[in-house]
Amino acid sequence: MHVLRPFVVTLGGLVLAVSGTVSADAASGTFAWVGPEGRTYSIQNPPDNKCFDLGQEARGAHNATRQTVVVYPRKRCKGSPTRLAPGQAAPSRARFASVIFNPR
Repeated sequence: MHVLRPFVVTLGGLVLAVSGTVSADAASGTFAWVGPEGRTYSIQNPPDNKCFDLGQEARGAHNATRQTVVVYPRKRCKGSPTRLAPGQAAPSRARFASVIFNPR
């Protein structure tokens, strides 16, 4: 499976750190999106209040966590934010370049 390397490498250690137990510092659940060539990608229990830039095309965000997720059209969580409540999905063609989980 191809992985969005810059995103996953940056996030990998953090996800491993919170994968054993879910704490107040993690948005428990799954965040998914569609990447290059229409492939679906996801992460489990992403850390809270950290902005992550995606290294490749990303669209159709789906928030299956228990916390609010905010996606941005530009890197470094810049541009007009789109808030996704728990269980909410963005339109399938809605592109984004960065994401923050459970922003404070």
